[in-house]
Amino acid sequence: MTKLTTNEAGEFTRGANRFDARVTADGASGWPVEPGRYRLVVSLACPWASRAVLVRRLLGLEDAISMAVADPIQDERSWRFTLDPEDRDPILGIEFLAEAYAAADPDYDGGVSVPAIVDVPTGQVVTNDYPQITLDFSTEWRAYHRAGAPDLYPEAWRDEIDEVNELVYRDVNNGVYRAGLAASQEAYERAYDDLVTRLDWLTSRLADQRYLVGDHITEADIRLFTTLVRFDAVYHGHFKCNREKLTENPVLWAYARDLYQTPGFAGTVNFDHIKRHYYQVLHQLNPSRIVPAGPDLSGWSLPHGREALGGSPFGDGTPPPDATALS
Repeated sequence: MTKLTTNEAGEFTRGANRFDARVTADGASGWPVEPGRYRLVVSLACPWASRAVLVRRLLGLEDAISMAVADPIQDERSWRFTLDPEDRDPILGIEFLAEAYAAADPDYDGGVSVPAIVDVPTGQVVTNDYPQITLDFSTEWRAYHRAGAPDLYPEAWRDEIDEVNELVYRDVNNGVYRAGLAASQEAYERAYDDLVTRLDWLTSRLADQRYLVGDHITEADIRLFTTLVRFDAVYHGHFKCNREKLTENPVLWAYARDLYQTPGFAGTVNFDHIKRHYYQVLHQLNPSRIVPAGPDLSGWSLPHGREALGGSPFGDGTPPPDATALS
């Protein structure tokens, strides 16, 4: 659950990731890459977790690391496995993700977040460091990528990807939360201004290039996509990010549709989970817990026309097989 903490100025502050160990190819971290050993715990409602779901799918890591999908509605005991038989994850044998946190640190009393990688043999959470998890999927897990997997974090482009990611995180990914969860008018307006300024910057950048960095999809596009796909359904109204809807910005709307229609993307998006989570869990913003019926989602399948800008979604790679199924 998002821990709603604010500073004296009323600004939403996001807590640090408590568990930041890395699963590495050489095992120097103490957690070696080993197919079948780890379980990725996600919520399809969460934009941070959805990054990991999407990268895992595009790289073809489904057989190397299994995935647990939590109920989009949390309670005070954290993310629940009520989508599984007997309300228990069939691999980890736990009812709540908090149990894996406690296995790693019995004294831990902080927030329980997704995505999280859990060591199956010990039941301990290894990491909830969402920015690093996807980068390590691209680099440390390379030996288990599918044939034809795209390079989502090309070495030659990493400095530019990192720079773009930092700006997008600050003003967009986390910016919508800074606006929506602000506790003062001044804090909200600062966050709102940062958000719309960065969206204008992104609009200009993407007006004549198909992808954020280079000529194919990278980590930068994935991080932006998981926020944009939630924008009209949640952030525009619920988080008061309402200068314009995504569908009212021709460039960003076409860019988001282009990604959504790319094999592997749409199957990781669950608008029902997204809407029910935000509108029912963040009851401070929506005391009635009524979930809006809209917006109309049919536009996501409309032609986008961005092929004319060149580039290819997977570069020298190929689309993932069975791209509509989620496992």
